[in-house]
Amino acid sequence: MFASLPRLIRVPLVVLLLTVNVVVHVLLLFALTLVKLVLPWRAARSACSQGLVAIAESWIGFNNLLFDLFTRIRWQVEGLDGLRPDGNYLVLCNHQSWVDIPVLQKVFNRRIPFLRFFLKQQLIWVPLLGPAWWALDFPFMKRYSRETLERHPELRGKDMEATRRACEKFRRMQVSVMNFAEGTRFTPAKHDAQASPYRHLLRPKAGGLAFVLDAMGDALHAILDVSIVYPEGPCSMKDLVAGRVHEVRVHVSERPIEASLRGDYEADPVFREHFQTWVNELWRAKDACIERMSGPANETARGD
Repeated sequence: MFASLPRLIRVPLVVLLLTVNVVVHVLLLFALTLVKLVLPWRAARSACSQGLVAIAESWIGFNNLLFDLFTRIRWQVEGLDGLRPDGNYLVLCNHQSWVDIPVLQKVFNRRIPFLRFFLKQQLIWVPLLGPAWWALDFPFMKRYSRETLERHPELRGKDMEATRRACEKFRRMQVSVMNFAEGTRFTPAKHDAQASPYRHLLRPKAGGLAFVLDAMGDALHAILDVSIVYPEGPCSMKDLVAGRVHEVRVHVSERPIEASLRGDYEADPVFREHFQTWVNELWRAKDACIERMSGPANETARGD
């Protein structure tokens, strides 16, 4: 509707509305979080947690509306049939840009349980957003460099302990756990430095993925294998806000979580080899999917 406005008017207006949306919803989150903290009854706190998710979904919904109104993005989305808002999913996705997150939120908002993902500990200090993520039970992870671990070996395993605590909390709620298995955003330089065997992907980090599957146990009922393609090439959040992203293609494939995918990745070498083989096969299939998606537009694809 407003995509035809001159950029000098459109971009500041989008930024203003996005900012107002953040402030309003974050203040609502903070107010309900304070109520949750003082209530002594578990059932009441659980109801507050559901209310917090509803606020977050409203926040995402308004963001989606703004992008629909102020941009001309053509969406091609496949594989949404059969998704359950009452299911529990592990969502695996390739990672190219911070735009991936609003894309995933648009595709999955209110179709599956609210997406949560592991964040670096430093992000809790981001104004407004950091405390909001904390209120929404996003787990914050403190990563230690190899040099730090060599000087302080007692810190080894601390990040895994934090992951396990987060997964224990997730087992008691409806959740979609988001994981960028590559561990970082794809760039040609990183691809070459890794000597990645995949054309469009970096090497996946199997250990963290195996740990989450084992820690969550049977609380997760399926994996959502998500592939995102930007036909015009890499883009940034600035490009998204400025309306320079014109097409997004998303493919979703639901995969079962077989019992053979749960085990002790660190202590069991047989399981570790089996899991790495499974992840590498999954990544080869994803790479082929992205190659197909990167071709001419598929007129039969389902728009969002």
